[in-house]
Amino acid sequence: MAQLNDIIHFLDEELKITTIPDYPRALNGLQIENGGEITRVAAAVDASFPIFEKAVKEKADLLVVHHGLFWQGSQKITGAIYQKLKLAFDHGMAVYSAHIPLDVHPVMGNNRLLADALGMSDAKPFFDWKGIQLGLRQELDVELDTLKERLAIAVEGDVHVCPSGGSKVGMVGLITGGAGSEIAAMAEYGVDTFITGEGPHWSYTLAEELGMNVLYAGHYATETFGVKILADRLAKDFSVSTVFIDHPTGL
Repeated sequence: MAQLNDIIHFLDEELKITTIPDYPRALNGLQIENGGEITRVAAAVDASFPIFEKAVKEKADLLVVHHGLFWQGSQKITGAIYQKLKLAFDHGMAVYSAHIPLDVHPVMGNNRLLADALGMSDAKPFFDWKGIQLGLRQELDVELDTLKERLAIAVEGDVHVCPSGGSKVGMVGLITGGAGSEIAAMAEYGVDTFITGEGPHWSYTLAEELGMNVLYAGHYATETFGVKILADRLAKDFSVSTVFIDHPTGL
């Protein structure tokens, strides 16, 4: 058994929750507390109602997610938000969320873990965003088809490709999640091949015009890495059992 306060202190310090910038509605950190004792941790990408149901069935007393409860902003406590809060309160389940802090962590971050899975072990931070470096990049001497195959294996799913650059991938930029709207910025940073989760429709056509390869591997699929390894770390450091709850959106 571990104490919630100890786990929260560790997570806040390790992920630099108070210093890493984010979108206002992310509200990183502890979003729901419980009675203070933790024996089982569930990890998931989204704080959705099906995840809450599955976490309760797993008897988790702490749910760690990448996308937290409050992305829709202030709202009435009715419908799904009421049902989620009631489940958490009735079953003593705390909820902790880490968005950008978990994307950019140098060891447990979504970017770093996906880069490592692709053979980009020397990838360096790049792309200035609110005073931090939001992505990773590295020159690779591989074919586009090879990189696509590696990426499909890493995310265990389909990869959609805009093959408008060279057959060699060249300078590869990587930002997990929904960074497809940053195509123009990637070109300015000298990126030849951009890997992200998803993007708006126009990102594909702009990539064609800029002569850039883009690999869209799914917002959800590119952001399962961080919560999984974070749960493993909690299991090791706090002697709690853990479970990853997989609930893909296909997006």
